[in-house]
Amino acid sequence: MQGAPAGGLGPGLPAVDTRTLLVCSFLLAAAWGQMNFTGDQVLRVLAKDEMQLRLLRELEGLKPQKVDFWRGPARPSLPVDMRVPFSALRDVKGYLESHGLSYSVMIKDIQVLLDQEREAMARSRRLERSASSFSYSSYHTLEEIYNWIDSFVTEHADIVSKIQIGHSFENRSILVLKFSTGGGSERQAVWIDTGIHSREWITHATGIWTAKQIVSEYGKDRVLTNLLDTMDIFLEIVSNPDGFAFTHSMNRLWRKNRSSQPGVPCIGVDLNRNWRSGFGGNGSNDNPCSETYRGPYPQSEPEVSAVVNFITAHGNIKALISIHSYSQMLMYPYGHSLEPVSDQEELHNLAKRAVQALYKVHGIKYIYGSISTTLYVASGITVDWAYDSGIKYCFSFELRDTGRYGFLLPATQIVPTAEEMWMAIRTILKHILRHPY
Repeated sequence: MQGAPAGGLGPGLPAVDTRTLLVCSFLLAAAWGQMNFTGDQVLRVLAKDEMQLRLLRELEGLKPQKVDFWRGPARPSLPVDMRVPFSALRDVKGYLESHGLSYSVMIKDIQVLLDQEREAMARSRRLERSASSFSYSSYHTLEEIYNWIDSFVTEHADIVSKIQIGHSFENRSILVLKFSTGGGSERQAVWIDTGIHSREWITHATGIWTAKQIVSEYGKDRVLTNLLDTMDIFLEIVSNPDGFAFTHSMNRLWRKNRSSQPGVPCIGVDLNRNWRSGFGGNGSNDNPCSETYRGPYPQSEPEVSAVVNFITAHGNIKALISIHSYSQMLMYPYGHSLEPVSDQEELHNLAKRAVQALYKVHGIKYIYGSISTTLYVASGITVDWAYDSGIKYCFSFELRDTGRYGFLLPATQIVPTAEEMWMAIRTILKHILRHPY
């Protein structure tokens, strides 16, 4: 993760100065057409109190913006992770030190991880071409995922179909996989979405693996079989197609969608701040240049309105699971309020059982609780809207890891992450079957 040792690139090779490395890495990234992150670091800060948290929040308002919060300032018990561009490192570190804010370097050079990720994808692509098979342990582009969806639906037409529920801002198809054994279009259903924040690649990969798991385990796994015999599952793997395409073509760390407004200098809305429930409250931002920009009005974004329209028209969704990364958490509403929801006790106990089942797979610990008390206050989010719309079982995952790689989780962790998350989802599905409403 730290790259080559200081003083050289290997036995018998001369030392190369930092400036030369920066230039070489920049040229490499330019050849790929990608934004370059050479020398950018991820710093972790542990704030002691509210005053120090306020000092960290002030960093976001600097112009030009100098930091990208991967885990924003929430409360003293939670670490704050932020990407700092190489050009701003001296200023930001000086700011932290002058205010007595202790920090550590979580990722020394982001571009090193990005280069490794690209190389792994290129190797996987060569193997897939030679073997004529899709790798569930690799990251894929939007085009590759959409091609896989078509093949997957054709291969498993007895149980899977594809629904186009709308179009993105840049007119890409918004696709949903429907897993059903019949029984009519209005029967009870479970909704699962991944990839609403485009840089969270582990979520798309987990969604793809989950789709394969559903078709593989139907008829074998009692819980899944019982559920699909009475309910449908809807799975939206790429909830933010424009942003996801942009992470591959230009900026790997892009979070928002790609919408634009006349006279507004910055692009994109945080799709997980654009829902009607609690819209515009704490944990969202009215600044279009912010990573948590909520948008001009509730459900202004086509990617959000497509889901709202679909779920509302369906009218019989009984559970909604929204999958994010990173932090290793399983949470339930509310995000926009510290007040407990009416089903707090049931949701809390179910989350507890789900993370216990998850832990048994690979020994990975997830924490659980309401979004506002476990992670941070966030307004205008998917699960709050779903709960306020009458969907009782609403959960949000934050997948691996806790910060060593952050949004750049190596592909070697895709399958283990998906395997453990599936056992948590299975626990939730089993409870839904036993507690209909």
